[in-house]
Formats: sequence, C-alpha cells, structure tokens
Amino acid sequence: MALSTAPSRSLAQTAAPRTSAARRRAARRVLARYVAPIGVPREVVALDGAAGCVLVVDRSALTRDDARLVAHLSPDEPPENAAIASALFVRHARDELVRCRPVVSRDFAATTPAEGLEAEASSTESRTGPIRDQTGRTYRLEAVAGAMSIPELRWRVHAFAELAPCGEARTVSVREAVAELQAYEPIRSLTRLALARHRGRGRVSVAVLRLELARVLSSPIVLNYKLRETVLRTLAEQQITMSEIAIRCGRVKRDRTGNISGETSWLARRLGLLPEGGRERPTPWIHTQVLALIARRGLGVSPREVEPD
Repeated sequence: MALSTAPSRSLAQTAAPRTSAARRRAARRVLARYVAPIGVPREVVALDGAAGCVLVVDRSALTRDDARLVAHLSPDEPPENAAIASALFVRHARDELVRCRPVVSRDFAATTPAEGLEAEASSTESRTGPIRDQTGRTYRLEAVAGAMSIPELRWRVHAFAELAPCGEARTVSVREAVAELQAYEPIRSLTRLALARHRGRGRVSVAVLRLELARVLSSPIVLNYKLRETVLRTLAEQQITMSEIAIRCGRVKRDRTGNISGETSWLARRLGLLPEGGRERPTPWIHTQVLALIARRGLGVSPREVEPD
C-alpha cells in the first residue's frame, strides 16, 4: 500500500475543523421546548451569528416567528453555554413572561454581544433623540451618589425646562421610566448597553440598575398599550361594544330588572382608559393572564398579537 507523502497535520490543525463543525451543528439545534404561561408553545434555538458567534433565540414553536434574543454568545465561549443560557431562560419563561427584545438583522452582523448592544442603542438614539415623555420631561442615565463609596448609575428624570429652569431632577427606577414612556424602548436597550459598558470597571455601581432591569424583564406585569390600541381598533372596525367584550371575558353585571350587561369599567381599567379605585391616573400595566383572557375570549386573537414589544 502506498503511503501518502503529504505533510502531516498537527493535532490543533486536525481538531480545528471538527470544533468549528461541532459549533455549527450546535448553532442549529433546538435547545428546549416549553409552553408559555399564556398557553403558546415556544422553543429556544441556537442560530449562527457573525464570526462564530451564537445567538440563543426564543421563538414560536408553531410559526417560527416572534423571535426574541435570549443571549448573544461570543466565539470564544464554549458551545455548551448555549444550553446553559437556554435552561436558565426556560426555567423562568415556563412560569412568567420574560421580556426579551425582538431579534433584528444587526444581531447576525455583530461579532460581539457588546457590538450588538452598541448598534441597538445607536439605532435607538438616532431614531428617538432625547428621551421625553408626554409631559416633556427628559430621561437620562446619570451617576448619582449612593450608599456605596462609588456613584450609582441610575435613570434620572429632568423636569420640563420651561416649568423648572433650574433643571430639577429626581431618580426613577427602570420600571417607572418605562411606565411614564409607556414603552420598553429605548429604556431597555440603553440600560442593557450601560450594563455591558460598565461591567467589571468599578467606576460606577450598576448593581441596582441590573436588578431593576431584571425585574422588568421577568415580571408577569406588562404594558397594556398594545392591547388598548387593538381593542379600540376592533371597536371601530367590527362595530362591537366594550360591553360585549367584557361579557365574553365573563365580566357581567345585572341591573334591578335582571338585564345582563358587560362590566365595562373593569375592561376600561385593565386597558388603562380609567384609573383604578382611589388612583388619579390610569395604570399602564396589566397582568399577562388578564391580557391573555381579553385577547383570546374578548377579541378572539392570540395573546402574542397584543403583547408589547
């Protein structure tokens, strides 16, 4: 038998293609399947990113859409980290709605997680400019004095300049900022970017900011603006009433003669059209179970169609 005269390959050279191939196979596999609290089957998959990165993505198991970014793994991370990230995510996602942002095309072009966050925040800032709520107040991430020896990075709201020329400001939580803006973005993206930028630097503390963001992302209480918009559009397009939607949800009342009608005040409070008892302002929040009830039974749509982004 003739022996090959080709130069022998080193162990590292031989192993490299196998490692790369193993990573590509791992990056295409389904990591987990589960049923979300609103009754929708979901799956977590690992997808190829740029330059060897792996994107851990949560998506609909039926339609393969509504893709949400769970983790962006760097090329130097072990392939098993995708399974670890998936397991940690599913542990929470089975019991409560976890707010991961939608996957966008730039995620597949980013070569590091931080680069993806930078692109996301840059795009957000270029679209929105200064972050202002409906009253004109401005929101900024600033270092403030705290209980620690170093400043804390927190969200601060600055009063409208014409009303407070001295620049009066106060510290607010991530949840408060999201509620006042009635939108998760750009607060969510900019907070994530700040946490990535200051990780391990020790110049400012981000412990409180990280905890606040985690609570917002894992909370089963979500914004109700998209459900409200959907209900109001349905009322106009289908010529049905708030009373009929409430009846479909099992919220009924009877007058003195026994006539049945829908409990419209209950629906209006859940949608943020009326304030709760004893409150001055309507709430921007709704529990995911109530959102699912109104979506499925009241509107006849999937809860995912009325969940906020």
